[in-house]
Amino acid sequence: MRLAVVLFNLGGPDSLSSVEPFLYNLFSDPAIIPLPGWLRKPLASWIAQRRAPIARDIYRRIGGRSPLLDETRAQAASLEEALCRRGIEARVFIAMRAWHPRSDETARLVADYAPDITVLLPLYPQYSTTTSASSLDDWRKSRRAAGISGIERRVCCYPWDAGLVAAIAGDVRGTLAERRGDLSYRLLFSAHGLPKRTIARGDPYQWQVERTAEAVVHRFSTEPLDWQVCYQSRVGPQKWLEPTTESELRRAGAERRGVIVVPISFVSEHSETLVELDMDYAKLAQEYGVPHYLRVQTVRAGRNFIEGLVELVLRAAGSGQPVTCGSGRICPPQFVRCGMAGTTP
Repeated sequence: MRLAVVLFNLGGPDSLSSVEPFLYNLFSDPAIIPLPGWLRKPLASWIAQRRAPIARDIYRRIGGRSPLLDETRAQAASLEEALCRRGIEARVFIAMRAWHPRSDETARLVADYAPDITVLLPLYPQYSTTTSASSLDDWRKSRRAAGISGIERRVCCYPWDAGLVAAIAGDVRGTLAERRGDLSYRLLFSAHGLPKRTIARGDPYQWQVERTAEAVVHRFSTEPLDWQVCYQSRVGPQKWLEPTTESELRRAGAERRGVIVVPISFVSEHSETLVELDMDYAKLAQEYGVPHYLRVQTVRAGRNFIEGLVELVLRAAGSGQPVTCGSGRICPPQFVRCGMAGTTP
């Protein structure tokens, strides 16, 4: 079997000059701004121009570029190596949604490779219409244009996959060792936020994020933990998921609790972890009186995480249906925009 795996992620600017076009690509996505194209694209251009100076300052603080592609390349290389160790002829490709390599570039490479089976694997453990679904829609257009033949399978989501959970729990355990003996601590499982209206339309993202956090906490059943799911990275005036990470830092400061922040929806380091969590929120924590602020690293190319992805890929390659970390659809019926919509929970 000749196997191709396509990893989906958002991408990030590779220079300060690419920040504005990156933002335009992001906000012109109909999954982000659900308006007709004639209105959405001019609006995306206006937003990109307005936000570019702020975003450029963010990327200046981490060397003038996003590390996300490098992180994803490391994950791709580790996954490819792990598949090859299983005796599988495999190549792992990367398709970014908002910056290079875009789906059209990657689809041409996959077509040249001519796999028997292509497995689509979002690097978003929790499914959302704004991330996994958007990447899949973009890929389908590019796949047709590139004339890719062969069988296509996909991994839908994996919020409580054993490999993912083991990887996060292992990193949490390492950070717990840095606690001060004179303090009580709260784990803040921080996820990228979404507008509440997106969830109200049946998007399962929040439900899946909460299940990931619960699965990690379950690994510490012999050590009761004080923990809370919260949401970061709010953009715009509309109502977003709550509680916010900032509000939870304020609460922890008022209670004189130490804080351990766990990125629960990110599998790679990028601006939202390296700047927002490590710099901006660390500063806020100090201002709010949090006596000790710690941050758990993302799973990156950790062995447990990669081995979990291997198992998901192999299950998908041998299945006629999309796969999850469970048996078929894992989302309750009210989530009508689940990636497995139409199947039975």
